[in-house]
Amino acid sequence: MALLNILKYPDKRLHKVAKPVEVVDDRIRKLVADMADTMYAAPGVGLAATQVDVHERVVVIDTSDTHDQLQAFINPEIIWASDEKKDHEEGCLSVPGIYDFVERPEKVRVRALNEKGETFEIDCDELLAVCIQHEMDHLMGHVFVEYLSPLKQTRIRGKMKKLEKAL
Repeated sequence: MALLNILKYPDKRLHKVAKPVEVVDDRIRKLVADMADTMYAAPGVGLAATQVDVHERVVVIDTSDTHDQLQAFINPEIIWASDEKKDHEEGCLSVPGIYDFVERPEKVRVRALNEKGETFEIDCDELLAVCIQHEMDHLMGHVFVEYLSPLKQTRIRGKMKKLEKAL
């Protein structure tokens, strides 16, 4: 498998809205495998195709401690979200080294396709609920820092630009 390049905030390509996957085929399965390898190597617990400059609705997540419970979500949609919300500390592979709190629904139900093209639904809570919402934001062209105050966003953009120049 291949390691893919992860776009870094504030790259404009992170703001593209992903298109639905038309057919789950070998190309999509290879994308899922490459995204998983990239996520594990980073290391992270979730990765959206948008972050690797592929603008299709594909997400990979593995919130396990053992990194052996990969879940692929193709064309994911949240079909229910709890009224209860909670602040969770989030980070992002596209915004390395930056962590802050974002308020999100505590629980969500997601419908998606798996790597075989079969529809499934899953009830998510705790870290999985946060992660799927975070990654689905990427598919809509949003990065978690956009939930933060304008001052924090400006500071983060500045840090990321300095980091980019240092590389």
